[in-house]
Amino acid sequence: MYAVLFAALMMAGCADSTGKTGKNEIKNVILMIGDGMGPAHVYAGFTAYGAPLNIMKSPFIGLTKTNSANKYTTDSAASGTAIATGKKTYNGAIGVGPDTVPVNSVLQYALDNGYAAGVVATSELTHATPAAFYAHVPDRNMGEAIAADLTRCGLNVAIGGGRNHFERRSDGANYADTLRNQGYEVVYTLDELKTKGRDHTVALLADGHMPSMLGGRGDMLAKATETALNILEQSSEKGFFLMVEGSQIDFEAHANNAPGIAAEVIDFDQAIGVAQKYADTHPGTLVVVCADHETGGMTLLGGDLDEKQFDARFSTDYHTGVFIPLYAYGAGAEAFAGVYENTGIFERIMSALQLKK
Repeated sequence: MYAVLFAALMMAGCADSTGKTGKNEIKNVILMIGDGMGPAHVYAGFTAYGAPLNIMKSPFIGLTKTNSANKYTTDSAASGTAIATGKKTYNGAIGVGPDTVPVNSVLQYALDNGYAAGVVATSELTHATPAAFYAHVPDRNMGEAIAADLTRCGLNVAIGGGRNHFERRSDGANYADTLRNQGYEVVYTLDELKTKGRDHTVALLADGHMPSMLGGRGDMLAKATETALNILEQSSEKGFFLMVEGSQIDFEAHANNAPGIAAEVIDFDQAIGVAQKYADTHPGTLVVVCADHETGGMTLLGGDLDEKQFDARFSTDYHTGVFIPLYAYGAGAEAFAGVYENTGIFERIMSALQLKK
């Protein structure tokens, strides 16, 4: 795998639709974040799946550094904020700098520049990574304040869990009603989302986080990604920015649950396949797949590809500080090769869509 990684880093270009389009032709960016997903997690998913993953189609691969402003090992709040805003911050911070002053995200800049924008997650929508793209709070645990921020940011579509932070709050407020008063369609099931989803839709599909894959979530993420893309392409002729998180790779890695990790990676990869298919049929679409950090210190000591089995070991039940691979596919993908800070993801997407601050 490392030989493949080195070769990909050295690639200078591609002669097909997966890498040749210049930045001036980029219209849509789909950023996909596998929370806690390192190389071993991906290879475990590949082994368990028994066939090449969609993520392996990416012709350009980079490496990102993940340290936060105050810690060698980041958390999802600081790393999500770095990816979303281009600013390093302290662990626990959402959409604010080390001084707690709010900083704008690429999603907000996209909206300000006339693009449509949205987020999809298998966690609560108020969880650290999705929140970093639209909220500004000093502490990631402020779920109710984060929900309030979602009603203020103007995004076109949000799909995930977290209904309690909108409707069953300690202050008695109902932010689902607030969204409805702003013209949003608020739905609670995938069927409703498919039939009622339109420009300005929020889907609160669970009270808290969505179930895990082993707990029966099904293909929610792939379906939600497809629906979000359909909504966004109808919301602005200029284009769109969409962030999709495979949130629960991280959950299973914290639990050192190797089968759960493989199941979550395979599920995330199905959503990647949806995004890549969209890029193939919609010229000017860039798909970037990354992680915010590695979780579990996971390594694979052996396995059997024919039997779809692997021997995983873990060094921690928390995050680690290692490099994180990034995979790019579609228009302008070549710009994401190399080794850089996680803040460079923000910078490259801003450049790809030519967003003005």
